[in-house]
Amino acid sequence: GFWPNLKKIYTEGISKISLLDIIYAQELNYSVKLLAIAKKEKKFLDLRVHPTLVSEEHPLSEVSSSYNAVFLDTLPAGKLLFYGRGAGGEPTSSAIISDIVNLSTFERKSFREKERVFLKNINNVKLRYYIRFMAKDRPGVLSKISKILASYNISIASVTQKERKRGKIVPIIMLTHEAKEESIRKAIFKIDKLDVIKRPSFIIRIEDL
Repeated sequence: GFWPNLKKIYTEGISKISLLDIIYAQELNYSVKLLAIAKKEKKFLDLRVHPTLVSEEHPLSEVSSSYNAVFLDTLPAGKLLFYGRGAGGEPTSSAIISDIVNLSTFERKSFREKERVFLKNINNVKLRYYIRFMAKDRPGVLSKISKILASYNISIASVTQKERKRGKIVPIIMLTHEAKEESIRKAIFKIDKLDVIKRPSFIIRIEDL
C-alpha cells in the first residue's frame, strides 16, 4: 500500500476545454473525459486527474450525464468496468453513507506497505498529446511550430487545419506520438512566444487504455 501526499498529485479541471476541442476530438474519433488515473510502474505510482482523450471504441467513452465508471486493467481477471450513477439524491447519499462506514471501521495501522514506492512527477509521464494552437493564417506557421517541436524530440502524428480567410486566427490541431510531458510543456512555452501565435496553446493528454 501507499499513502500519497495529495498536494503532490497533479490535478486539472475542465474549465479550459472549449466546444472547439470537443468537436475536433469527435472528428478524430475521441471523446473528452475527465479521468482520475492510477498506474503502478515498477517503483513508481502514476497518479493524476485531468481531461483526457479516450478512443470512441473504449467503453469509457460512453459514460455520460450523471453516470460514473471505474475501469480496471487487472491480473489475472483482465479488463473490468464498473458503471453506475454518480449524481442525484439516492446515489450521493449512498456514497456518503458508505464513506462514513468505511472511515468508522478503518484502521490505518492495519494497512501495511509491502514495498516502497514513489509518486511519479507529471513531468516524467510519457503520453500522446492533442495540442490546439491558435495562430494567424500565414505562410510558414506550421514550419515554425514543427521546428520547435522537433527540437524537443516531439514527433507529429497528424495535423488538422480547416480553411479560413487569409490573415485570420485559425485553430491548428496536432496529435503527437508519445512524448515526455516536460518536453511538451517546454516546447509549447517556446511556441507561444512566436508572433504568429495569438492565444495560449492548449493540450489534452491521450490515454491508450
